[in-house]
Amino acid sequence: MHFPGNRLRLGFRESEGEAMESMWKSWALKEIEGLDSVRDHQRIVFLSCCYEFPFDTTRSLELALFRTFALAKGTPLLASTGELTRRTQKRYDDTYLIISEILENGYDSPRGRAALRRMNRMHGHYTIPNDEFLYTLSTFVFEPLRWNARFGWRPVTEKEKLAGFEYWRQLGRRMNIKEIPDALEVFEAFNVAYEKEHYRYTDTNHEIAAASRDMMLGWLLPPPLRRFGAPFLHAVLDDATLDAVGFERPAPWVRKVVTGTLRLRSRIMRLLPRRRKPYLFTRRRMRTYPRGYEVEKLGVFFERGRETVEPRSASDEGRETEVGSRIREL
Repeated sequence: MHFPGNRLRLGFRESEGEAMESMWKSWALKEIEGLDSVRDHQRIVFLSCCYEFPFDTTRSLELALFRTFALAKGTPLLASTGELTRRTQKRYDDTYLIISEILENGYDSPRGRAALRRMNRMHGHYTIPNDEFLYTLSTFVFEPLRWNARFGWRPVTEKEKLAGFEYWRQLGRRMNIKEIPDALEVFEAFNVAYEKEHYRYTDTNHEIAAASRDMMLGWLLPPPLRRFGAPFLHAVLDDATLDAVGFERPAPWVRKVVTGTLRLRSRIMRLLPRRRKPYLFTRRRMRTYPRGYEVEKLGVFFERGRETVEPRSASDEGRETEVGSRIREL
C-alpha cells in the first residue's frame, strides 16, 4: 500500500493550515512563530518535540529505524555486531537516550557533547559508508514529517520543518557526515531515490527487523500473543518496507483499525489542554537502566577487538577517538 502524501508531498493546503492554526495554537507554537528557523533551530525542535509532539516524535523515529533495516547493503554489518538481535532492548535504550540527551540539552552543551562522543566512538569502530550515514540522517528528518502528515494533531509549520532540517543537518556535520544537502527538497529527493535503489529483501534485513518488532510487541504482550499483535504494528509501515524486511502485509481491515485509532487520537488531542511542562525523554524509566544511567557508559565499548557493555576504565573513556576528534565546533 502506498500512503498518499508519504513522499515528496509534506505540505498542507494553506487554507487548511490557517484554520487549524487558529483553532489549536498553543503557547509553544506562538513562541516558535517568533523564532528564526536557522538561528533558533535547537529551541524550535525542543519545543516541537517535547511540548507539541512527544508521542509522535517517538513513534516516527521508531519507524525510521525500520526503514534503515530495509536496506540490503547496510544490514549485514548491523546483524554481524549482534547488538540488534542479542541485546535489542539495550541498543534501543542507548540510541533513545543518546539522541534525547542531545535534543534536550543541546549538541554543544556538556551533556550533549558527551552523548555525541559516545555515538561517534561507537560508529568510529566500524567502516560505514557515508551514503548510509546520510540516508539514516534523512530518515530522522522526514519520518517525523510523514507521520505528522498522517496522524498529527495539528500540521507542523514551515518554520518547524526548516528548523528540524537545520537541526539534523548540524548534528550530521558534528558526526562528520559528508555531502549533506543544503535544501530540504534536495535531501528528500535523495531519501526517496536511495530507497528505490537499495530497498531489497535479505535475511539479515528480516533478522534485525523481527528482533526490534518483537521487542516492541513485548512491551505490551506476553510471548504467546505477540504473533497476534504483529499485524497491527505492520499496519503503520508501507508495503515497500514490509516487503524489504520480510514482514507479512496486514489485512486491509487491520490497517483501517490502526490508522483510524491513530487519527481518533489526534482528534482527541486537539480538544485537550496544551502541555505546560516538557515531556523529557531522558526522565523516562528505561528498561535497561531502571536505576538511572551515565551518558559516558551508554552503548558498547571495544576491548582488543571485542565488544563489551562496560567501559574498561575511566582513563580509556576519556580518550578521543579519531572520529570523535573530528567533531566540528560550529
